[in-house]
Amino acid sequence: MEFRHLRYFLALAEELHFGRAAQRLSISQPPLSLNIQQLEASVGAQLFTRNSRGVQLTAAGQAFVPAARALLAQASDAAREAREVAEGQSGELHIGFAGTMLYCGLPQLLSRFQASHPRLKLVLLELSSSEQLSELVRDRLDVGFVHTPRVPPGFDQVLVVSQPLVACLPLAHPLARAGVVGLDQLRGESLVVVSRTVSPDYHARILSECEQAGWLPPAVHELRHWLSVVSLVSQGQGVALVPQALQKSALAGVAFVPLAQADVRYDTRCLWRSGRDQMALKDFVQAVQRVG
Repeated sequence: MEFRHLRYFLALAEELHFGRAAQRLSISQPPLSLNIQQLEASVGAQLFTRNSRGVQLTAAGQAFVPAARALLAQASDAAREAREVAEGQSGELHIGFAGTMLYCGLPQLLSRFQASHPRLKLVLLELSSSEQLSELVRDRLDVGFVHTPRVPPGFDQVLVVSQPLVACLPLAHPLARAGVVGLDQLRGESLVVVSRTVSPDYHARILSECEQAGWLPPAVHELRHWLSVVSLVSQGQGVALVPQALQKSALAGVAFVPLAQADVRYDTRCLWRSGRDQMALKDFVQAVQRVG
């Protein structure tokens, strides 16, 4: 049974006249008759009766009409879905991101992209940079927004955001209202950081900057999320160096003060596998590049 057989069957079932059905299909009557015979042989039942009074559907033919229409509709839907996936307008795109991207324009980027790709499903996963690298290598993510310069082989990248780190201090801290603060001025303070397992590059960078400023924290509190870091600082449990964008979190009880060391920055890169033949991914990367 071929889709051609179904189209011919439905034309004849609706016209109940070989001449009109053939004309509708832009073929002659003999090929139409042959295709109907082939379909009946494939189904194993007579679908039409032919006599001097014309053509009539049998009971089997009447039962076959809705099934034939459904099969053709499914085939049409499948073809349309395949075209839309090929054109980047349908399917799924799995996007990984670290939490700070929520304050760096990611929601706005996603809204604009979704508006231009309404049938494309965006699957968002909040993951640490290390987790994203693992998922990208295993092809469980199509694209990731990471805070690490460690780009695996076979991946392309674009720098999306480069922002300074700022001092996050409790409101009651003597330097909370300072215009700028040097790392050496935080000597003796306990340090609150995102844990080494979640963000090894950031963790190592922060401790290295403190060491270069002659500051060895008496205690280091390691947490999994940036908002947890800010929240712990707000409760007077230490100070932190955080991306400037976290000022937009509007959490109470903390002050964000620029660092004298302006070169202490926090970069965000967008990563995706090189040469991936996926139009939706290409469209998304172009949208990211326009922002970056």
